[in-house]
Amino acid sequence: MTYRVTLADNTVGAEEIEAVTDVLAGRWLSAGPVTREFERGFAAALGVPDAVAVSSGTAALHLAMLTLDLSAGDEVIMPSLSFVAAAAVTALHGGVPVFADVISAAEPTAAPGDVYDLITPRTQAIVAMHYGGYPARIAELRAVADAAGVPLIEDAAHAPVVRTRDDMLGTVGDIGCFSFHPAKNVTTGEGGLVVARDLDLLARIRAMRSHCVVNRGTHYDVNDIGLNYRPGELGSAIGRVQLAKLPGDRVLRRRLTCHYRSLLSGVGIPFADHTADSAHHLMAIVLPERAPREEVQRLMREAGVQTSVHYPPTHLFSRYRRLGQRRLPVTEGLAGRLLTLPLHSRMDEADVVYVVERLRKALSPWTKG
Repeated sequence: MTYRVTLADNTVGAEEIEAVTDVLAGRWLSAGPVTREFERGFAAALGVPDAVAVSSGTAALHLAMLTLDLSAGDEVIMPSLSFVAAAAVTALHGGVPVFADVISAAEPTAAPGDVYDLITPRTQAIVAMHYGGYPARIAELRAVADAAGVPLIEDAAHAPVVRTRDDMLGTVGDIGCFSFHPAKNVTTGEGGLVVARDLDLLARIRAMRSHCVVNRGTHYDVNDIGLNYRPGELGSAIGRVQLAKLPGDRVLRRRLTCHYRSLLSGVGIPFADHTADSAHHLMAIVLPERAPREEVQRLMREAGVQTSVHYPPTHLFSRYRRLGQRRLPVTEGLAGRLLTLPLHSRMDEADVVYVVERLRKALSPWTKG
C-alpha cells in the first residue's frame, strides 16, 4: 500500500545516478577500482588502515564466522534481540548460537554480565550488536572477550561511522561487520563491509571473499575455502556518494529523533538518556503493557503510517527453539512491546508530528485514565 510516512527510505538521487552511469560507461561491473576506492573511503572514515567490501551484511558476518573455523558444538554468544543473520551463519557451520539477555528496555543491548555467565570451554566468540545505531557496552564486552580469550565480533549494521568515547564502532572488536541494505543509513543497494584489527586476518577475509583464488601466472590455485561474496561496482559507486552524504544525514536523523522524544509520552523510549554519538538508525519505542501491538500497527497503517518490529527474538523462532536454551526474561518481556516508528532523511518535523498524533490516537483506548 501507499503510506503517507514510510518506515524507511534512502537518500539516493542525481549524484548516485551519475556515479552509476560512469561505471556503466566503463563496463567494469564486478569488484574493481571503484570498490577499492569505496573501501579506502570507509576505512578512512573509521580511522582504520583498510576494509573489505562484500555483497551483504550477512556475507560480512559469514566471513567473520569462517575465520573462527568452527567445529560442531562450538558456541558463539550473541544477543537474541537482533536480526537472525549472526545466528544463521553460526548454525550453518555446526556452531551453536548461545543467546544473551539484554540489559533493559531503556538499553536493549547485550548485558555484559549475562554474556560473562554464558562463557564455557566451548565458547569461540562473542557477537556485540549496536541496536538502532546506539553503542552496546562495547568496552565491557571487549573486557569479557579478552578475559575469556575469544574474539569479539561487532555487528555494526546499524552504526556506520559512529564514534564512542574511545573509538569508532566496528573497530573495537576483532572484526567489525557493516550492512548497506537499502534501509540503512548508507546504502549500496545490497552490500556490506568488514574491518579487522589484525591486517593479516583482514587479508584472509579478502581472499575468502573471492574463493581464495591465487593467480599463478597462466593458471590459478585455491589455497583455502572461500565463497563469492564480491560486491559490484555499481553498488560501490552508490556507496561512495552515500558515504559523503552521511554527515548531513546524521544531523537530520538526530534532529528528527530529538523531535520525536520531545513529543512522545506514555511510551518507553530506548536510549532516551543517550547523549553520545549515534547513527539514529531506528526510532524504537516500548508500548504500554496492555496495548495490543498488532492492533496499534493496524490503526497506524490505516492512518498511512508504516511501522515495524525490531526484532522478534531469535531464540523464539522455531528453528532456534530446538536448541532448548534458557528463557531470557528481559528480552521476552520487552520484545512483545517493541514498535519501530518511521525515521529517515526524507522526513521532516511535520511528519514526526503526524506520526506521533496518529500513535497517540491509536493508543488512546489503552492510555486513558
